[in-house]
Amino acid sequence: MQQGSDWPRSPGYDPAPTSSRALIVDSIRSAGTLSRVELTQITGLTAPSVTTVVRRLIDDGLVAEAGRGTSTAIGGKPRTLLRIRAAARYAVGVHLSNDSLTYVLVDYAGGVVARWRRDGPGDESDPEDVVERVATETGELLDRSGIDSSRVLGLGFVCPGPLIRNREVASAPPTMARWVGFPIHHRLEERLGLPTLLENDATAAAAGTRLTTSHDVSVMAALFMSEGIGSGLRLNGNVYQGAHGNAGEVGHLCVQIGGPRCWCGGTGCLEAVAGPATVVAKAAAAGLDLGSQRHSGVAAFAAIARLALTGDSRAEAIIRDSAAWLALGAQAITNMYDVQLLVLTGPAFAVAGTIYLPILQEQILSSAFGRNAGTEVVLDERGHDAAAIGGALLMLKSDQAISA
Repeated sequence: MQQGSDWPRSPGYDPAPTSSRALIVDSIRSAGTLSRVELTQITGLTAPSVTTVVRRLIDDGLVAEAGRGTSTAIGGKPRTLLRIRAAARYAVGVHLSNDSLTYVLVDYAGGVVARWRRDGPGDESDPEDVVERVATETGELLDRSGIDSSRVLGLGFVCPGPLIRNREVASAPPTMARWVGFPIHHRLEERLGLPTLLENDATAAAAGTRLTTSHDVSVMAALFMSEGIGSGLRLNGNVYQGAHGNAGEVGHLCVQIGGPRCWCGGTGCLEAVAGPATVVAKAAAAGLDLGSQRHSGVAAFAAIARLALTGDSRAEAIIRDSAAWLALGAQAITNMYDVQLLVLTGPAFAVAGTIYLPILQEQILSSAFGRNAGTEVVLDERGHDAAAIGGALLMLKSDQAISA
């Protein structure tokens, strides 16, 4: 592997290319196909360096020539295009929530090969049990897909934050109290025998929206809602993570002075005022029939959303109140970061996004900042899968994948 001190990691950003080899692979993966001349222009590497690294990548079976492109000069020789060999390597992404464990398998080009959603561990889950499940079910996913485990680069495991990236969960709501301080990163690597990344679910979702939406802009934000509320920011294809992996904790902005106490220790947090658990609690207090979904997770929230969408005025009023508060958080994100696009993603938006979307759009466009920037607000087409997909994509860009 060629080391490249000219390409340092950017503090706070997702795994950045740290070698000429990684930089070239990531550039081809992002573009689909590139010529050697274009790689020289994009990466800033010298032509001889590009030629040498590309030859090694071809010899290793990771890159292939993909025919001729058009010449940029009159009478010039058509340039040979390069592409990633998608089936050369794979990465797995796993998203943990109380209600579900979502698995995705992506190929070396970043395409989704398979996805699988299983029932989650529920409230007060035992992290050791989850490690065993993830190991077993990852093996089942590979078997079902016909993929040799030796071609798997690693696993991106994403869960609610705050966390210490690639170590452990730093703090959590009462339903995940047993996760705090548990060495989840180490235990997953030990049990699976694979390199593993630990990422915040909202941050990973921002990375995943590259595949789950049809929009491609240079500055975008993801507003993520599962059991909690978070956000992620993607700049020119790179996800901003912050110093410890917890950038974008919009759910813990105070939106109501003197409001309800949040599990994080604050009061009036957006999550405490408008999150799914609060929606479920209000629905229970109003006497709504949630059937068998009586806990506080996304499944119970989904039951309320179904009632609202089928005309139950009490359920609709509760969710619309949540949306009005959440719109303040969405407006804060768009005003702070001057984004071109805000994507509503995550399991909760996947079931109730059609109610939230117009309320958030109206709030953002009511602001001079939103109007002047022409900020677009959209629903993620595959919000259930975005965080797991993002975990796998971040694995592809990690240091562990460089020497694939």
